[in-house]
Amino acid sequence: MYKVIVDFFQDGGIFMYPIMIVLALGLAIAIERYVYLTIIKRRNKSLLKKLIPLLKSGDMQGAYTLASQSNHAISRMLSEGLVCMKSSNDRDEIETAIEDSMMETIPQLEKRTHYLSMFANIATLLGLLGTIIGLIKAFTAVAAVDPALKGEILSTSISVAMNTTAFGLMTAIPLILIYTILQAKTTEIIVSLEMAVVKFLKLLTKRK
Repeated sequence: MYKVIVDFFQDGGIFMYPIMIVLALGLAIAIERYVYLTIIKRRNKSLLKKLIPLLKSGDMQGAYTLASQSNHAISRMLSEGLVCMKSSNDRDEIETAIEDSMMETIPQLEKRTHYLSMFANIATLLGLLGTIIGLIKAFTAVAAVDPALKGEILSTSISVAMNTTAFGLMTAIPLILIYTILQAKTTEIIVSLEMAVVKFLKLLTKRK
């Protein structure tokens, strides 16, 4: 199996190397983003469980102290709202302050994820480019050989040239799947943040 993989890679030509680099970069970003989003989701959920009881009991100072001691996405948002409450009881102003903080948080959640889609496209295009160049070389090579050998040489050359397209697709398909999973995970976190804001504003209204 190892020999088959090595032969496949070596027969593909020079374009196999940039595709491999694209795959390595894509996997590195995918792992980093998945770990980051998983940690953010867990921390936000844990912090919200502690904050909600404080908000329900009307202990705004305790909620602010808890939120300000953390650097999680949800704590930064609610801290802005709690700080705004100290100077104004206007719901619209508090909501605006929280939304402004959310606008700063969302780019951090979506950071680098879009590169996976770009890398998938690059891998596919590099594979096609490698195949086209391989075919050009194949047709050029058979132009000067014995006509009886042209068919065999050409079929072998085309088979080798197709390796880059195959490897490009083998790189692009997983990256697209991972990109979709991370996008769904990011959307889930954003929705949870929005729901936390809604709960906070409802508790604020009831308190009034």
